[in-house]
Amino acid sequence: MSHLITHVVSASPATYAFVLAVVAIDAVLPFVQTEATVITAAVLAAQGHLIVWLIVAVAALGGLAGDNALLNGMGDRLSVMAGDLLQPPPRLSPGSFDHVMANPPFIERGRGSPVSDPAKAAATIEGDAALGDWVRFALGMVRAKGSVTFIHRADRIDVLLAQLAGRAGGIVIFPLWPRAGQAANRVLVQARKQVAAPARLAAGLVLHEADGRFTAAADAVLRGGEALVL
Repeated sequence: MSHLITHVVSASPATYAFVLAVVAIDAVLPFVQTEATVITAAVLAAQGHLIVWLIVAVAALGGLAGDNALLNGMGDRLSVMAGDLLQPPPRLSPGSFDHVMANPPFIERGRGSPVSDPAKAAATIEGDAALGDWVRFALGMVRAKGSVTFIHRADRIDVLLAQLAGRAGGIVIFPLWPRAGQAANRVLVQARKQVAAPARLAAGLVLHEADGRFTAAADAVLRGGEALVL
């Protein structure tokens, strides 16, 4: 089964209750890449009523997320299901979502060092679904002129952009700099389906000060709930 944590979003963004549920899950189960999820979710932190469909590869994880939503009064805004992007749940209708966020495993199968922890391997190493499958799924689920956002390793940006070429435009590349003066090792890439606008390289976000503390800008997003505008 391919590892799948895809956040399919319909309506305007405001994702914090969902993000808190993801962070809570990560405290007990290592399937969720919380840091990447929080940063990606901040892309959608604006105004309006948000409906989130969360797809997870592990049924128990989905149950925990669903219970969290109900206990926090979010049952009408968060729908959780177990599924696999290669065999999507039948409840998902292609072309019916305004935005799709995806946090795919970063490491291509057969590359990198072996990982002994199965949960960590599932979260970080591609399974049956390669990056191209993630892109096809995301673009297939989003409506025309809708947007998709991926977070990925900077050293695989060429592969991600190649998968988006000819399918989406208005691409924004948003680097996440570990510290000022250091190379980015993560990037946010956002694109719009069936749009021919040119690509743009954004200024990005510096995450840490020299002493390891979050920068004021990063802290405003991660703890203050400020929107991350690409």
